[in-house]
Amino acid sequence: MNRRKKIYEKLKKKDKKANEKLHKSNKPKYISKAERAKLEAEQQVQQDGSTEVCD
Repeated sequence: MNRRKKIYEKLKKKDKKANEKLHKSNKPKYISKAERAKLEAEQQVQQDGSTEVCD
């Protein structure tokens, strides 16, 4: 590769990274199946505790 091509590739790569940072995805962060089950269990415990207090 010649020097000019290397420089252009570096600049393109830098621009591409900057562009990615500007256009973030609205997609929600991935939560694993195990983590979802754990969160559900915690919510269930909280709901059970709150219904006992109300009774």
